[in-house]
Amino acid sequence: MKQETLLFVVDRKNSKILLAMKKVRFGAGKYNGMGGKVKDGETPAEGAVREAQEEVGVRIAANVAKNMGEIAFSFEGKPDWSRRVHVFVAEEWLGQPAESEEMAPEWFNLTDIPYDKMWIDDKHWLPLVLEGKKIEAAFHFAGDGSAILRQNINLL
Repeated sequence: MKQETLLFVVDRKNSKILLAMKKVRFGAGKYNGMGGKVKDGETPAEGAVREAQEEVGVRIAANVAKNMGEIAFSFEGKPDWSRRVHVFVAEEWLGQPAESEEMAPEWFNLTDIPYDKMWIDDKHWLPLVLEGKKIEAAFHFAGDGSAILRQNINLL
């Protein structure tokens, strides 16, 4: 199973979350946190902060990215889409978010997260993570990602 990362930048002082519209490849057209593959020799935290810098230009120290758990994603009839995602939250960063070829960042109020423009599972686990709860979860989707066939979320 692919090892990937997902990092959410949160501005607690202003009650905002940085999401980015994915412009290409897997997840295109959806808002999400920043993230992607963990490279050989990287820890998941190192991979998460590298991806955040590559995708939206913010710099985050790996020790600032707080590990909030893991989620296993699988898709009916598409085993190559399966992935285990390490979820992080960072409340400190340097730089202004900027659009890249891959993502267009945008700040949202924590009370107005656009779940209707995100992966359908996000509304089930992201509020828990934003409350500071660490999770271990699994979601099994229909092959096109349009429906959750099975889900399990455990608080750690």
